[in-house]
Amino acid sequence: MTDKMKILFLCTGNSCRSQMAEAWTDKLKGDQFEAYSAGVAPKPIDPRAVKAMAEAGIDVSRQKSKDIDSLGKMEFDYVVTLCDNAKESCPFFPAGTRVMHRGFDDPPRLAQDAADEAEAMKHYRRVRDEIRAFVAKMPGILEEG
Repeated sequence: MTDKMKILFLCTGNSCRSQMAEAWTDKLKGDQFEAYSAGVAPKPIDPRAVKAMAEAGIDVSRQKSKDIDSLGKMEFDYVVTLCDNAKESCPFFPAGTRVMHRGFDDPPRLAQDAADEAEAMKHYRRVRDEIRAFVAKMPGILEEG
C-alpha cells in the first residue's frame, strides 16, 4: 500500500471554498489523498456552504475552521490556494511541497447583494460544482498548476 498524498486547501477564512475542497477530496479522492483545509484568517463555517454541500450529499456541518498555524510543521505534497488573498499570504512551505493557485469566486461576497436566499444559493452551488470538477481531475490537474 502506498501512502496517500497530503493536500492542503488554503483560503482566507476557511469558511467556504477550502472546506468544500477538503470535503470533495475526501469524497471523490479519499483513496489517493489525505485532505486538509485552513485559513490565513479563519472565521466560522458559512451556513450556506453547509447547505450547498448537504444538497450534494456531503455533511460538513461538523467541520471546523482552522488557522494555518494550527497545522504546525505538517508537511504536504500539495498546497492549493483558492483565493487571491491566500495566494498573497501563503506561508513558506518546504521545497518538496508543490504550491499552486486555483482561484474560485467567493460565494459570500457574490451573495451579499442577492435579492433573496434562492439567488444567494445559486453562487454557492456554482462554486461548489466548480470545486468538485477541479477535485475530480486530481491528481493530473495538480501537475498543470
